[in-house]
This record gives sequence, C-alpha cells and structure tokens, in this order.
Amino acid sequence: MKNIVLGIAVFLFSFNIQSQNKNVKTEVKTTTTTIKDSEGEKKIVKTQEIQEIQKIELKDAESTILNKDVKDTPVQVTEITKITDNGQTRLIDVDHSAYYINNDKKYQVVLDDKGYNMYFLNGDKSAILRKTSRNNYIIKSNNILSFGYFDDNGNLVIETYDDQTDEVSKTTYVIIKD
Repeated sequence: MKNIVLGIAVFLFSFNIQSQNKNVKTEVKTTTTTIKDSEGEKKIVKTQEIQEIQKIELKDAESTILNKDVKDTPVQVTEITKITDNGQTRLIDVDHSAYYINNDKKYQVVLDDKGYNMYFLNGDKSAILRKTSRNNYIIKSNNILSFGYFDDNGNLVIETYDDQTDEVSKTTYVIIKD
C-alpha cells in the first residue's frame, strides 16, 4: 500500500513538472461600415480576434543550471471573425469569398447570411453552400446534394455520392490567387 501511494505521488509530481507555460497575445480589431442606400442606413460591425499562443520550453530542462535558455517553439495563430448585420451576429472562421476555377470554368464564391453562394461569371447561381456543425458544408446544385470543405490551400473540395454507381466522386475548385 505504501508503494502504491508513493508511486501515485511520484506520478503526480512528475506530471506537475512536465506542464508547460504559454505566451499568449490577443488582439481585437473592430471595423464598423455604414452603408447608405434607397432603403436607408445600415451598419455592419466586423470584429476580428487574433490570438497567438506560443509554448515556453527550456533548452536544457533537466540540467542543474540556474538560468536556462528558452527554446524556439512554433506560434499557433487563431482568428475568429464575428459579423453583426441587422442585429444578427454570426461567426466566421475564415472568409472563403474568392474566385475559383474548375475545368477551365471560373466561379465566384460569395459570403451570404447563412453561408456562401457560388456563381458563374455571368451572375447565374451555380450552388448554395451551408455550413454544418462539423465545419464542413452541405452543397446544393441542380437538385444534387453534396458535401464539401475548404482544404489547407484554400481550395474548395466537393464530394458527391452517385447512387447509380455507389461511388463518391471528388471535385476540386482551385482558388485563384492574385
């Protein structure tokens, strides 16, 4: 019994020593845009919270030296954007409004109140994108429902199930970067 209690105490003590401190920097930017048109005046408030977190690690943590050097560690940056329009606030992780290309056809993805709309260059609507709780999108185009997401490069990847072949096809819309 004594060994078990001693073992638990050693485990908890070593766990406490292993914990790491963090440097945290938070910046909040608020932009208010007023639009005047025939319907009156409309205010849009955009709030961006940018947080940088860097773990503090020591180069020689096990040494007996009193003053220790800090090891360079990567900085994790997260950005949360909130847009308030007509009294409704919505959260946007990243705004993916941009031009995309697939099979030599150009498309424009535009942010709307509930997600995104995808348009052909002539202005006709191509698809509707609605965000799910898992940070993916349900896409409706010509009575076809698909699943989509934005990859690490910002490209729009759409996966569609074909019940005739019982397979999933993947289509990638590559973002056009200026």
